[in-house]
Amino acid sequence: MKPKVIAIAGPTASGKTKMAIDLAKQINGEVISADSRYVYKGFNIASAKPTLEEQDGIPHHLIDIVEPEVDYSVADYYDDAREKIYEIIKRGKTPIVAGGTGLYFRVLLENYNLPRVEANPELRAELELREKEDLLTELKLLDPIGYEKIKNANKRRIIRALEVTKILNKPFSECSIEKEPEFDVKWMMPYIDSREILYERINKRVDIMVEQGIIDETKALLAKHGRIKNFICTIGYQEILTYLDGEATLDEALEKLKQHSRNYAKRQLTWFRKNPDLKTFCNI
Repeated sequence: MKPKVIAIAGPTASGKTKMAIDLAKQINGEVISADSRYVYKGFNIASAKPTLEEQDGIPHHLIDIVEPEVDYSVADYYDDAREKIYEIIKRGKTPIVAGGTGLYFRVLLENYNLPRVEANPELRAELELREKEDLLTELKLLDPIGYEKIKNANKRRIIRALEVTKILNKPFSECSIEKEPEFDVKWMMPYIDSREILYERINKRVDIMVEQGIIDETKALLAKHGRIKNFICTIGYQEILTYLDGEATLDEALEKLKQHSRNYAKRQLTWFRKNPDLKTFCNI
């Protein structure tokens, strides 16, 4: 029998964190984050990272584990999260994987077999200088199948696909052979009344971020780390930086933050709804 895992996936501001914590209390569970920004120390307000008070005594894993300078890969996440799942099960508890990073769920709990190819910093730096459309054009020539699968992905993932293709000298899509899922997963997603209501919650969350001090947090991270990639490419900080740089008023920056967050939520919904096993539930 496969080890049992509960997965709570969904878009930003949908109530995943509360749902995971409430469920963990009921079934003696522990939460493993599946959020690509929770891993970074100091990325608190912009990522809506749950505070210790919000965690309400429930153990949370893979939060605040690396500095922002670290390029924490999907492979790193797979290794760390898999190890945590077995640790939690060994303690007689139930692992609850909760978050909004679709690729984390796919590699850890679905049938996606991650290509194990070491990063090439020089190649990445070269690809990073090019425009996204230019990268997609090259990927389409080298790997038409892979292009169709990830043409709407972010630039970072497209660069990774090209990196793997160039290093192995074979299409990225041929490296991603499906595998038998390792775990018996119960998939859950918080119930969302309508997209309009979700967008209202996102807009309200941004207002709360301002009250919590996202501007000061952005200043502090900028002073400590400089304009490193993981910082300036994170929704929340990238918009506030335009305000700090004098490129936009605060109202303009916040409106952009709300818009980018809504767009991200839309992409998340599209991703998760491709999973036929993912069922929606009212928040517990």
